[in-house]
Amino acid sequence: MNTFGNIFRLTSFGESHGEAIGGVIDGCPAGIDVDMDFIQNELNRRKPGQSKLTTSRKEADEVEFLSGIYEGQTTGTPIGFIVRNTNSHSSDYDNLKDVYRPSHADYTYQQKYGIRDHRGGGRSSARETIARVVAGAFAKLALKKYGIEITAYTSQIGHIRLTKSYKELDFSNMESNPVRCPDTEKAQEMIDLITTIKKEGDTIGGVISCVCQGVPAGLGEPVFGKLHAALGNAMLSINAVKGFEYGMGFEGVQYKGSEMNDIFYRKPDGKTGAKTNHSGGIQGGISNGEDIYFRVAFKPVATIFKEQQTVDKDGNDVLLKAGGRHDPCVLPRAVPVVEAMAAMIILDYYLMR
Repeated sequence: MNTFGNIFRLTSFGESHGEAIGGVIDGCPAGIDVDMDFIQNELNRRKPGQSKLTTSRKEADEVEFLSGIYEGQTTGTPIGFIVRNTNSHSSDYDNLKDVYRPSHADYTYQQKYGIRDHRGGGRSSARETIARVVAGAFAKLALKKYGIEITAYTSQIGHIRLTKSYKELDFSNMESNPVRCPDTEKAQEMIDLITTIKKEGDTIGGVISCVCQGVPAGLGEPVFGKLHAALGNAMLSINAVKGFEYGMGFEGVQYKGSEMNDIFYRKPDGKTGAKTNHSGGIQGGISNGEDIYFRVAFKPVATIFKEQQTVDKDGNDVLLKAGGRHDPCVLPRAVPVVEAMAAMIILDYYLMR
Protein backbone atom coordinates (compact mmCIF):
# COMPACT_ATOMS: atom_id res chain seq x y z
CA MET A 1 0.00 0.00 0.00
CA ASN A 2 2.74 2.41 -0.96
CA THR A 3 0.91 3.45 -4.14
CA PHE A 4 -1.76 6.14 -4.20
CA GLY A 5 -4.24 7.06 -6.94
CA ASN A 6 -6.14 5.53 -9.86
CA ILE A 7 -4.86 7.17 -13.07
CA PHE A 8 -2.54 9.80 -11.60
CA ARG A 9 -0.55 7.57 -9.28
CA LEU A 10 2.30 8.03 -6.83
CA THR A 11 4.46 5.24 -5.46
CA SER A 12 6.74 6.51 -2.70
CA PHE A 13 9.75 4.95 -1.02
CA GLY A 14 12.37 5.74 1.61
CA GLU A 15 12.87 6.21 5.33
CA SER A 16 13.70 9.18 7.54
CA HIS A 17 17.34 8.16 8.02
CA GLY A 18 17.87 6.18 4.82
CA GLU A 19 19.76 7.36 1.75
CA ALA A 20 16.83 9.23 0.25
CA ILE A 21 13.09 9.72 0.00
CA GLY A 22 11.76 9.23 -3.49
CA GLY A 23 8.91 8.24 -5.71
CA VAL A 24 7.55 7.37 -9.12
CA ILE A 25 4.67 9.40 -10.56
CA ASP A 26 2.71 7.50 -13.19
CA GLY A 27 -0.19 8.75 -15.29
CA CYS A 28 0.88 12.39 -15.36
CA PRO A 29 -0.42 13.92 -18.61
CA ALA A 30 2.16 14.67 -21.29
CA GLY A 31 2.98 18.22 -22.29
CA ILE A 32 2.82 19.82 -18.84
CA ASP A 33 5.38 22.62 -18.54
CA VAL A 34 7.63 21.66 -15.63
CA ASP A 35 8.35 24.71 -13.48
CA MET A 36 11.37 23.55 -11.48
CA ASP A 37 11.37 26.66 -9.29
CA PHE A 38 7.72 26.09 -8.37
CA ILE A 39 8.34 22.44 -7.47
CA GLN A 40 11.36 23.31 -5.33
CA ASN A 41 9.44 26.09 -3.61
CA GLU A 42 6.71 23.60 -2.67
CA LEU A 43 9.40 21.44 -1.05
CA ASN A 44 10.86 24.49 0.69
CA ARG A 45 7.46 25.14 2.28
CA ARG A 46 7.56 21.63 3.76
CA LYS A 47 11.23 21.26 4.64
CA PRO A 48 12.53 21.31 8.23
CA GLY A 49 14.46 24.15 9.82
CA GLN A 50 12.51 26.97 8.17
CA SER A 51 11.71 28.80 11.43
CA LYS A 52 12.10 28.60 15.21
CA LEU A 53 8.69 26.90 15.31
CA THR A 54 9.91 23.80 13.45
CA THR A 55 12.47 21.08 13.99
CA SER A 56 16.09 22.25 13.83
CA ARG A 57 17.02 19.47 11.39
CA LYS A 58 18.62 21.18 8.39
CA GLU A 59 17.88 19.62 5.01
CA ALA A 60 18.10 21.27 1.59
CA ASP A 61 15.44 18.87 0.30
CA GLU A 62 16.55 19.42 -3.29
CA VAL A 63 14.74 17.17 -5.74
CA GLU A 64 16.57 15.21 -8.47
CA PHE A 65 14.52 13.98 -11.43
CA LEU A 66 15.55 10.73 -13.08
CA SER A 67 12.97 10.27 -15.83
CA GLY A 68 9.73 11.42 -17.44
CA ILE A 69 10.81 14.98 -18.31
CA TYR A 70 12.23 16.13 -21.64
CA GLU A 71 12.97 19.67 -22.79
CA GLY A 72 11.07 21.10 -19.83
CA GLN A 73 7.86 19.13 -20.30
CA THR A 74 6.36 15.92 -18.99
CA THR A 75 6.48 13.11 -21.54
CA GLY A 76 3.61 11.02 -20.18
CA THR A 77 6.02 8.32 -19.00
CA PRO A 78 6.83 7.59 -15.32
CA ILE A 79 8.52 10.47 -13.51
CA GLY A 80 11.18 9.12 -11.14
CA PHE A 81 12.71 11.36 -8.48
CA ILE A 82 14.70 11.34 -5.26
CA VAL A 83 15.42 13.78 -2.44
CA ARG A 84 18.55 12.81 -0.55
CA ASN A 85 18.78 12.78 3.26
CA THR A 86 21.90 14.73 4.24
CA ASN A 87 21.47 15.70 7.90
CA SER A 88 20.17 12.68 9.80
CA HIS A 89 21.51 12.18 13.33
CA SER A 90 20.77 8.48 13.79
CA SER A 91 22.68 8.27 17.08
CA ASP A 92 19.96 10.46 18.65
CA TYR A 93 17.73 7.41 18.53
CA ASP A 94 20.10 4.75 19.94
CA ASN A 95 18.21 4.65 23.25
CA LEU A 96 14.94 3.95 21.40
CA LYS A 97 15.97 0.78 19.60
CA ASP A 98 14.10 -1.51 22.00
CA VAL A 99 11.63 1.01 23.45
CA TYR A 100 8.09 1.77 22.31
CA ARG A 101 7.48 5.53 22.27
CA PRO A 102 3.97 6.54 23.42
CA SER A 103 1.53 7.20 20.53
CA HIS A 104 4.17 6.38 17.90
CA ALA A 105 4.13 3.59 15.32
CA ASP A 106 6.98 1.71 17.03
CA TYR A 107 4.80 -0.99 18.58
CA THR A 108 2.41 -1.42 15.66
CA TYR A 109 5.23 -1.67 13.07
CA GLN A 110 6.95 -4.29 15.25
CA GLN A 111 3.73 -6.28 15.49
CA LYS A 112 3.05 -6.10 11.76
CA TYR A 113 6.53 -6.72 10.34
CA GLY A 114 8.51 -8.28 13.19
CA ILE A 115 11.20 -5.68 12.52
CA ARG A 116 11.36 -1.89 12.52
CA ASP A 117 13.76 0.93 11.74
CA HIS A 118 13.89 2.94 14.96
CA ARG A 119 15.95 5.78 13.45
CA GLY A 120 13.63 8.76 13.26
CA GLY A 121 10.65 6.46 12.93
CA GLY A 122 11.85 4.92 9.67
CA ARG A 123 9.06 4.64 7.11
CA SER A 124 6.48 5.99 9.58
CA SER A 125 8.28 9.35 9.69
CA ALA A 126 6.53 12.39 8.23
CA ARG A 127 9.64 12.80 6.08
CA GLU A 128 7.88 10.42 3.68
CA THR A 129 5.56 13.30 2.78
CA ILE A 130 8.36 14.76 0.65
CA ALA A 131 7.25 12.41 -2.14
CA ARG A 132 3.66 13.58 -1.80
CA VAL A 133 4.66 17.23 -2.12
CA VAL A 134 6.64 16.56 -5.31
CA ALA A 135 3.74 14.65 -6.87
CA GLY A 136 1.30 17.29 -5.65
CA ALA A 137 3.37 19.98 -7.35
CA PHE A 138 2.97 18.19 -10.69
CA ALA A 139 -0.76 17.83 -10.03
CA LYS A 140 -1.01 21.57 -9.31
CA LEU A 141 0.82 22.39 -12.55
CA ALA A 142 -1.62 20.19 -14.47
CA LEU A 143 -4.69 21.61 -12.71
CA LYS A 144 -3.54 25.15 -13.49
CA LYS A 145 -4.33 24.44 -17.16
CA TYR A 146 -7.93 23.77 -16.14
CA GLY A 147 -8.24 26.86 -13.93
CA ILE A 148 -8.33 24.86 -10.69
CA GLU A 149 -6.57 26.30 -7.64
CA ILE A 150 -6.03 24.68 -4.24
CA THR A 151 -5.16 26.62 -1.09
CA ALA A 152 -4.68 25.29 2.44
CA TYR A 153 -3.98 27.33 5.56
CA THR A 154 -3.67 26.97 9.32
CA SER A 155 -7.05 27.82 10.82
CA GLN A 156 -6.52 26.63 14.39
CA ILE A 157 -3.67 25.96 16.83
CA GLY A 158 -4.79 24.61 20.18
CA HIS A 159 -7.65 26.83 21.39
CA ILE A 160 -6.81 29.69 19.00
CA ARG A 161 -8.97 29.49 15.88
CA LEU A 162 -10.18 31.56 12.96
CA THR A 163 -13.90 32.29 12.98
CA LYS A 164 -14.01 33.94 9.55
CA SER A 165 -15.08 32.18 6.37
CA TYR A 166 -12.30 31.51 3.87
CA LYS A 167 -14.01 34.05 1.61
CA GLU A 168 -13.19 36.80 4.12
CA LEU A 169 -9.48 35.92 4.29
CA ASP A 170 -6.56 37.33 2.32
CA PHE A 171 -4.53 34.30 1.25
CA SER A 172 -1.66 36.55 0.18
CA ASN A 173 -0.83 36.97 3.89
CA MET A 174 -0.28 33.25 4.38
CA GLU A 175 3.42 32.98 3.60
CA SER A 176 4.25 36.15 5.56
CA ASN A 177 4.22 34.30 8.88
CA PRO A 178 5.70 30.96 10.00
CA VAL A 179 2.37 29.34 10.90
CA ARG A 180 0.83 29.97 7.45
CA CYS A 181 -2.30 31.62 8.81
CA PRO A 182 -3.89 34.29 6.56
CA ASP A 183 -5.13 36.31 9.56
CA THR A 184 -2.02 38.12 10.79
CA GLU A 185 -3.45 38.93 14.22
CA LYS A 186 -4.45 35.33 14.91
CA ALA A 187 -1.15 34.18 13.42
CA GLN A 188 0.79 36.04 16.10
CA GLU A 189 -1.35 34.48 18.83
CA MET A 190 -0.62 31.05 17.34
CA ILE A 191 3.12 31.80 17.19
CA ASP A 192 3.12 32.85 20.85
CA LEU A 193 1.26 29.69 21.88
CA ILE A 194 3.62 27.36 19.99
CA THR A 195 6.63 29.19 21.43
CA THR A 196 5.31 28.73 24.96
CA ILE A 197 4.50 25.07 24.38
CA LYS A 198 7.96 24.46 22.92
CA LYS A 199 9.66 25.97 25.98
CA GLU A 200 7.68 23.55 28.13
CA GLY A 201 9.07 20.62 26.14
CA ASP A 202 5.59 19.82 24.92
CA THR A 203 3.63 19.88 21.63
CA ILE A 204 0.30 21.18 20.35
CA GLY A 205 -2.13 20.25 17.56
CA GLY A 206 -4.61 22.13 15.42
CA VAL A 207 -6.61 22.29 12.20
CA ILE A 208 -5.70 22.99 8.58
CA SER A 209 -8.48 24.22 6.30
CA CYS A 210 -8.38 23.79 2.54
CA VAL A 211 -10.40 25.19 -0.35
CA CYS A 212 -10.42 23.91 -3.95
CA GLN A 213 -11.68 26.56 -6.37
CA GLY A 214 -12.58 26.19 -10.03
CA VAL A 215 -13.43 22.49 -9.76
CA PRO A 216 -16.06 21.64 -12.40
CA ALA A 217 -19.27 19.77 -11.65
CA GLY A 218 -19.22 16.04 -12.28
CA LEU A 219 -16.05 14.78 -10.57
CA GLY A 220 -16.52 11.74 -8.38
CA GLU A 221 -18.18 8.35 -8.43
CA PRO A 222 -21.69 7.65 -7.14
CA VAL A 223 -21.09 4.86 -4.62
CA PHE A 224 -17.68 3.66 -3.43
CA GLY A 225 -15.58 6.27 -5.22
CA LYS A 226 -17.24 9.34 -3.76
CA LEU A 227 -15.08 12.45 -4.11
CA HIS A 228 -15.35 13.40 -0.45
CA ALA A 229 -14.45 9.85 0.58
CA ALA A 230 -11.34 10.00 -1.61
CA LEU A 231 -10.36 13.34 -0.07
CA GLY A 232 -10.93 11.93 3.40
CA ASN A 233 -8.81 8.88 2.61
CA ALA A 234 -6.03 11.12 1.29
CA MET A 235 -6.03 13.40 4.33
CA LEU A 236 -6.24 10.59 6.87
CA SER A 237 -3.16 9.02 5.31
CA ILE A 238 -1.07 12.03 6.40
CA ASN A 239 0.96 11.58 9.58
CA ALA A 240 -0.71 12.88 12.77
CA VAL A 241 -4.13 13.43 11.14
CA LYS A 242 -7.01 12.45 13.42
CA GLY A 243 -10.06 13.89 11.70
CA PHE A 244 -11.58 15.09 8.42
CA GLU A 245 -14.80 16.96 7.68
CA TYR A 246 -16.06 18.77 4.59
CA GLY A 247 -18.68 21.44 4.09
CA MET A 248 -20.50 22.22 7.33
CA GLY A 249 -19.28 18.90 8.72
CA PHE A 250 -20.09 18.15 12.35
CA GLU A 251 -21.36 21.67 12.94
CA GLY A 252 -24.22 21.00 10.55
CA VAL A 253 -25.92 18.47 12.83
CA GLN A 254 -27.44 21.25 14.91
CA TYR A 255 -29.38 22.71 11.98
CA LYS A 256 -32.67 21.71 10.33
CA GLY A 257 -32.82 20.44 6.77
CA SER A 258 -34.58 23.63 5.76
CA GLU A 259 -31.56 25.57 7.04
CA MET A 260 -28.91 23.27 5.59
CA ASN A 261 -30.25 22.65 2.08
CA ASP A 262 -28.37 24.43 -0.71
CA ILE A 263 -30.98 26.01 -2.95
CA PHE A 264 -30.26 25.86 -6.69
CA TYR A 265 -30.86 28.79 -9.03
CA ARG A 266 -30.00 29.90 -12.54
CA LYS A 267 -27.09 32.33 -12.58
CA PRO A 268 -26.87 35.34 -14.93
CA ASP A 269 -24.59 33.36 -17.25
CA GLY A 270 -27.29 30.69 -17.62
CA LYS A 271 -25.49 28.06 -15.56
CA THR A 272 -26.96 26.37 -12.51
CA GLY A 273 -25.52 27.39 -9.14
CA ALA A 274 -26.27 27.13 -5.44
CA LYS A 275 -27.20 30.11 -3.27
CA THR A 276 -25.34 28.60 -0.31
CA ASN A 277 -22.60 25.97 -0.06
CA HIS A 278 -23.20 24.06 3.15
CA SER A 279 -22.49 20.86 1.17
CA GLY A 280 -18.86 21.91 0.63
CA GLY A 281 -19.05 21.60 -3.15
CA ILE A 282 -19.90 17.88 -3.15
CA GLN A 283 -23.34 16.24 -3.33
CA GLY A 284 -23.97 12.54 -3.78
CA GLY A 285 -20.21 12.04 -3.83
CA ILE A 286 -19.86 14.20 -6.97
CA SER A 287 -18.65 17.80 -7.28
CA ASN A 288 -21.40 20.33 -8.03
CA GLY A 289 -19.22 23.17 -9.33
CA GLU A 290 -19.13 25.18 -6.09
CA ASP A 291 -15.96 25.60 -4.01
CA ILE A 292 -14.88 22.41 -2.27
CA TYR A 293 -13.78 23.15 1.28
CA PHE A 294 -12.77 20.90 4.14
CA ARG A 295 -10.87 20.77 7.44
CA VAL A 296 -8.18 18.39 8.67
CA ALA A 297 -7.42 17.87 12.38
CA PHE A 298 -3.84 17.16 13.45
CA LYS A 299 -2.96 15.76 16.86
CA PRO A 300 -0.05 17.13 18.91
CA VAL A 301 3.28 15.67 17.77
CA ALA A 302 3.85 12.45 19.73
CA THR A 303 7.51 13.12 20.55
CA ILE A 304 7.77 15.39 23.59
CA PHE A 305 10.75 16.33 25.73
CA LYS A 306 9.14 15.34 29.01
CA GLU A 307 9.63 12.05 30.84
CA GLN A 308 6.97 9.45 30.03
CA GLN A 309 6.29 5.96 31.23
CA THR A 310 6.39 3.19 28.60
CA VAL A 311 7.69 -0.34 28.05
CA ASP A 312 10.46 -1.98 26.03
CA LYS A 313 10.11 -4.90 23.60
CA ASP A 314 10.24 -7.36 26.50
CA GLY A 315 7.47 -5.62 28.41
CA ASN A 316 9.72 -4.06 31.03
CA ASP A 317 8.73 -0.66 32.41
CA VAL A 318 10.90 2.16 31.09
CA LEU A 319 11.04 5.86 31.92
CA LEU A 320 11.61 7.55 28.56
CA LYS A 321 12.83 11.04 27.76
CA ALA A 322 13.10 11.57 24.02
CA GLY A 323 16.03 13.21 22.26
CA GLY A 324 16.53 14.27 18.66
CA ARG A 325 15.03 17.17 16.72
CA HIS A 326 11.26 17.46 16.46
CA ASP A 327 8.47 19.92 15.65
CA PRO A 328 6.51 21.39 18.59
CA CYS A 329 3.60 21.76 16.14
CA VAL A 330 3.37 20.01 12.78
CA LEU A 331 0.78 22.28 11.16
CA PRO A 332 2.99 24.94 9.52
CA ARG A 333 4.87 22.29 7.53
CA ALA A 334 1.75 20.20 6.89
CA VAL A 335 -0.04 22.94 4.91
CA PRO A 336 1.73 22.09 1.60
CA VAL A 337 1.15 18.37 2.27
CA VAL A 338 -2.62 18.91 2.57
CA GLU A 339 -2.56 20.92 -0.66
CA ALA A 340 -0.54 18.21 -2.41
CA MET A 341 -2.92 15.40 -1.44
CA ALA A 342 -5.96 17.47 -2.47
CA ALA A 343 -4.34 18.32 -5.82
CA MET A 344 -3.58 14.67 -6.55
CA ILE A 345 -7.16 13.63 -5.78
CA ILE A 346 -8.74 16.39 -7.87
CA LEU A 347 -6.46 15.71 -10.86
CA ASP A 348 -6.95 11.95 -10.57
CA TYR A 349 -10.75 12.34 -10.58
CA TYR A 350 -10.56 14.89 -13.40
CA LEU A 351 -8.67 12.35 -15.49
CA MET A 352 -11.13 9.59 -14.52
CA ARG A 353 -14.00 11.71 -15.81
